[in-house]
This record gives sequence, structure tokens and C-alpha cells, in this order.
Amino acid sequence: MSLKEKADSLKKEAAGMAKEVEGKATGDKVREGEGKAGKLLGKAKEKLSDKEKNKMKVDQVERQQKKHD
Repeated sequence: MSLKEKADSLKKEAAGMAKEVEGKATGDKVREGEGKAGKLLGKAKEKLSDKEKNKMKVDQVERQQKKHD
């Protein structure tokens, strides 16, 4: 995950947390739900990026193994 991608996912997660807290404080269930969704989106983006990065590493190792076989 690049630094830019990490910052973007953290920004989405933080914005989601802020909306969630705002919704709880004001009793606005819709805003609270939007915040939870935003927070989850940020976390999901980070996990997906990590998964893609790991897949690339596995592919690289597999290519190296094929060269040696």
C-alpha cells in the first residue's frame, strides 16, 4: 500500500468516525449509520490494498520458482 493510499484510507476512516460520533451526539441515526459505513469503507480499502500487495508478492515468488525448475 502506497503512502497516498494509506493516507486516503485513514482519511475515509477518520471522516467516518467523526460522522458516527456526530450522529450519536445528536441522536441522528442516519448520520451515525453513514459514519459507520464510511469507517468500514476506509478499513476495507486498506485490507484490499494489503491483499493485492500480498498477491503480487506470491506471484513474484511463483515466477522465481518456475525459473529455477
